[in-house]
Amino acid sequence: MVKEGVLNEKEALLKVEPKQLDSLLHPQFDPEALKKAPIITTGLNASPGAATGHIVFTAERAAILVKENKWPVVLVREETSPEDIEGMVIAKGVLTARGGMTSHAAVVARGMGTCCVAGASEIHVNAEENYFTLNKKRYNEGDWISLDGSTGRVYGEQIKTIDATISDDFATLMAWADKYRALKIRTNADNPRDARVAYKFGAEGIGLCRTEHMFFDADRIPAVREMIISSTLEQRQVALAKIIPMQKKDFIGLYEEMHGFPVTIRYLDPPLHEFLPTSKEDIEALAKTMGKTYDDLRKTVEYLHETNPMLGHRGVRLLVTYPEIAVMQTTAVIEAAIEVNKRGGSVIPEIMIPIICDQKEFKYVKDIVIKTADEIIKAAGVKLTYSVGTMIEIPRAALLADEIAKEAEFFSFGTNDLTQMTYGFSRDDAGKFLGDYYTKKIFESDPFAHVDTKGVGKLMQMACDLGRAVRPDIKLGICGEHGGDPVSVEFCHNIGLSYVSCSPFRVPLARLAAAHANIKNPR
Repeated sequence: MVKEGVLNEKEALLKVEPKQLDSLLHPQFDPEALKKAPIITTGLNASPGAATGHIVFTAERAAILVKENKWPVVLVREETSPEDIEGMVIAKGVLTARGGMTSHAAVVARGMGTCCVAGASEIHVNAEENYFTLNKKRYNEGDWISLDGSTGRVYGEQIKTIDATISDDFATLMAWADKYRALKIRTNADNPRDARVAYKFGAEGIGLCRTEHMFFDADRIPAVREMIISSTLEQRQVALAKIIPMQKKDFIGLYEEMHGFPVTIRYLDPPLHEFLPTSKEDIEALAKTMGKTYDDLRKTVEYLHETNPMLGHRGVRLLVTYPEIAVMQTTAVIEAAIEVNKRGGSVIPEIMIPIICDQKEFKYVKDIVIKTADEIIKAAGVKLTYSVGTMIEIPRAALLADEIAKEAEFFSFGTNDLTQMTYGFSRDDAGKFLGDYYTKKIFESDPFAHVDTKGVGKLMQMACDLGRAVRPDIKLGICGEHGGDPVSVEFCHNIGLSYVSCSPFRVPLARLAAAHANIKNPR
C-alpha cells in the first residue's frame, strides 16, 4: 500500500500490531491439522510459537533421547530451575504446572525463542516416575504432546508444524520502525548464542546479562558449589580463581557479538542455595571433592536454604557479605573488555548491581568494583571507560532514587521484581488465585503482563524524576520482561526512558512498538 501511495510509512507502521510479528518469527501449527487436535488443558501463553515432541521430565533424559533416539522432545516440569537449562536448550517446548509470565521457565524460554506454556495447574507431575496425570489420564515419558505458546493450549498428540519464514517486506517494515522510533532497543542475553540472534534482529546492545546463568554447565557448577560451601576466605578465593576464566570467556563472546554496542552485566543475583545439590548422590560427590563429610555438607545445604528466597540473601546482599565475589566478577568483566579492545573492539562495560534498597550498600560494592577495575586497567597500561549502575527493583530504591543517583551512573528497572514487591504477589504462585480476580472483575488482566502504570509506573516515574534531578545525564532503561511488551514499551517511551531491553525474539516487536509510541507521542 505504501508502494502504491495509499499509505505513508507512519500510517503503514500503525496498521501492523507488534504481536503479529510472532507468527513470522516462530513455528506455527498447520491450520488443518490443528482443527482435529484435542485440547487437553490450557496454561499461560508464556512464550510464543508451536512445539510438538515426546514428553520428557528431566534435562538429563532430554539430552539422552535427543542424542540417541533423535527425538524431538517437550520438557514437562512442575516448575523449572537454572539446573534445567541444558534440557530447555534442546527441547522443542517447555510445559510447567506452576509459574507465571515471569517465572524462570517463561523468561528463559522467551530468551531462547522456545515455545512455553506455564502454569498449567491441572496437570500433576511425577518426575520421579516419569509421568503426569490430567483428568485421571496418565501421560508417560515418550508420549506425544503439542504446545501452542501463543494461546497456552496443550494438545495430547503430535501436530504438524510449519517453520517460520521471513520475507524482504519484514526488513522493510523494520527499517521504517527504526526511522521513526526514539527508544533504543537492547536485549537480555546471557550467552553469545542469544546475543548473536538478538543482534541479527536489530538489538542495539545488551541491557541485561544474568551472570548466574553462566554457572550451571556441568563443567562449571562444581567450582561454584565449592565457592559457596567454603568455610574460609582462602578456600573461597581458590574456588573463585577457577570461575574467573569461565566468566571472562563468556564476556568476551558477548562483547564480540554486540560489535561495539553497550553490554550491561548484572552481578550475581539469586540466593546461593539455588546452586547447591539436593540429591543424596550429588551431596556425597561434592563432599568427597571438598574433603567434607556427607553430614557436614548436608547441614550446610540445609542452613543456606531460605524460607522466602526472593526476599533473602541475594544480589547486593551477597556482595556485601562476600565482597570477593564482586572482585572476581569485576576482574572477568574488565579483563575481557581489555582483551577485546586490544583486538580492535570498542567495549564500554556497564556493571549493574542488583536488588539494592539503599545508597550505602550500593556505594560499598561500587567502591570495591572501582578499586578492582582501576588496578587492572593501570596494570594493563591501557585506557578503558566503564560505568557502574544499579537495578531499581525494590520500591524503597525508587523512593530514594535521588540519593542513589549520587552514586549510580545508570538505572535499569527490573520490573519483574518491582511488580512482585509492589503488589506483594509472588510471580510464581499468583496464578493460583488471579483467575478469581479476573472473573470477579477485580483485575482485567495479569499484573505481570504489562507495566502497572497506576502503581509500579508511578514508582518508575518518580525514580526517573528524582534521578534526573541529581544526575541530568543519567541513563534510564528497563530490563524486566515488560521490555518486550508493546503496551509497556509505549509507557517507557512516554516517561522518557533511554532504552528497553527484552528477550532476543522480542526485539523486532519492541522496535515496532517503539515506533508506534513515537508516532503517537513524538519526543
